[in-house]
Amino acid sequence: MRLSELFTRTLRDAPADAELVSHRLAVRAGLVRPVAAGVYALMPLGWRVLRKIETILREEMDALGGQEVRLPVVQPAELWQATGRWETFGPALQKFTAESGREYALGPAHEEVIAALAAREIDSYKQLPQHLYQIQTKYRNEPRARGGLIRLREFTMKDAYSLDADDAGLDRFYPRMVAAYMRIFERAGVPVLAVEADSGAGGGGAGHEFVLVHEAGEDSCARCDSCGYAANLESAQFALPAPPPEVPLQPMQKVATPGCTTIQAVADFLGVPTRQTLKAVFFVQERPSAPGRFVFAVIRGDLEVSEVKLLRALGGGTLRAATDDEIAATGAVPGYASPLGLPPEVMVVADRSVRAGANFVAGANDAGYHLTGVNVPRDFDPPLLADIAAASDGMTCARCGRGTLHVERTVGLGHCFKLGTRYSEAAGVMYTDETGAEHPVVMGSYGIGLERLLAAIIETHHDEWGILWPKSVAPFDVHLLTLGKDPQLGEIAAQVYADLRAAGLDVLLDDRAESAGVKFADADLIGIPARLAVSGKALAAGGVEAKRRESAERVIVPLDEVAAWARG
Repeated sequence: MRLSELFTRTLRDAPADAELVSHRLAVRAGLVRPVAAGVYALMPLGWRVLRKIETILREEMDALGGQEVRLPVVQPAELWQATGRWETFGPALQKFTAESGREYALGPAHEEVIAALAAREIDSYKQLPQHLYQIQTKYRNEPRARGGLIRLREFTMKDAYSLDADDAGLDRFYPRMVAAYMRIFERAGVPVLAVEADSGAGGGGAGHEFVLVHEAGEDSCARCDSCGYAANLESAQFALPAPPPEVPLQPMQKVATPGCTTIQAVADFLGVPTRQTLKAVFFVQERPSAPGRFVFAVIRGDLEVSEVKLLRALGGGTLRAATDDEIAATGAVPGYASPLGLPPEVMVVADRSVRAGANFVAGANDAGYHLTGVNVPRDFDPPLLADIAAASDGMTCARCGRGTLHVERTVGLGHCFKLGTRYSEAAGVMYTDETGAEHPVVMGSYGIGLERLLAAIIETHHDEWGILWPKSVAPFDVHLLTLGKDPQLGEIAAQVYADLRAAGLDVLLDDRAESAGVKFADADLIGIPARLAVSGKALAAGGVEAKRRESAERVIVPLDEVAAWARG
């Protein structure tokens, strides 16, 4: 390709709203152009990179026996209604109504479609297992599209789905997929960390997320400095400190705490540490085909509730913060709420930390008053006791019991989740075994966002001048420059271009009438791994000037050796 004919061009200045290096360089190098908030066009150079990423993905999925399909972006509402996600997925699900009155969604995921198709195609154990994948457009109505290619509304995803006869089959396939993902990221040149995670909006069981540790990441993980355990922050397990020596249980008393509506204010007023208090957090759990349920979460005052853990303890659905009116309707008083004496329809969920102490301070459900000497289970016995606390930096690792958890910011690049029968039961994906008995198909879901991976590659491969593409995903193998106005230089460059192409190399030829400084700057910005410059000075020295993008060294390579050098 000749740079003079390229549809896009490089830019000297980055977009004013670009915070990440990948955003700045992707736009400046002409890889992408913004069309709307969270919607980007891939320009010729960016599309070539994405195609290289697709090649890696296809090779790894095909090696696992994957069959490529292409599923529709426009999905009928009834598929989502069958699984309950029409109501619970949230505002990211972009819904619309056709002129016929039928409701649809722009697919943010394809579990529902795969399940619906499997229900038609699978009926016998002889057809299992299956591994299907696609590379397809997704749309999520993200309220916070940001970071250039990191959080998009419209994006490309490689999503794969496994169909097995039982959990044992899924357990055999799952580690093979995790290993394939690690190879994919290694081939793309991105150092990822596989962290344990909850499936979130995908539903089903737990799994792994593949994250890039990055200070500008929107997510966080907790990693043990001893055993290497790593998990998404809200899912991370930590060990509570050893319980203090048994102390006499104090009688419960109601005390005045005027103006103390926060945990810190109550602790300061009564002269106790925050860990001696009980915090109340209010939610409404919304579930498909069920009325909303008021949830009163109780946790030690020095901890925070993990909504991921809480939702798992409650059995799924979605959570939203309760309104003041909803809180008041239960008899609780915001700022002074107590888990004691609530009506039975209120679901009280207590963190395990409430059993790791005694003589707590809790609200009295009376403005201006708290209760001291509150003990579990003497004074209240929560119907559900679970680990619902979010981990934080410095906590003790629950896996090894000796290491310390350190919190790091991350960017999520992919996921592997064991969905189990959550979708197959909803969609009627059943098969008959050797005896004729029916069973639901066991599913797994596996995804990688391509534009986000492209951004991660730039985040980890750049310098002050531009991008440094790994060979595996570079838009071209060689950037060939002509320096000077002598027509003979153009003729020699054209011959070098032809020789390189004949050798099977992709070449970007900068034949523009620009200065050497502009051409060198653009070559560094675009970041193709190998650079060759045809100039009078280099020809006089016996060849063309050759330079690797990551090196400052420049050498003269004879004309008949350029292809061998470029391959090296």
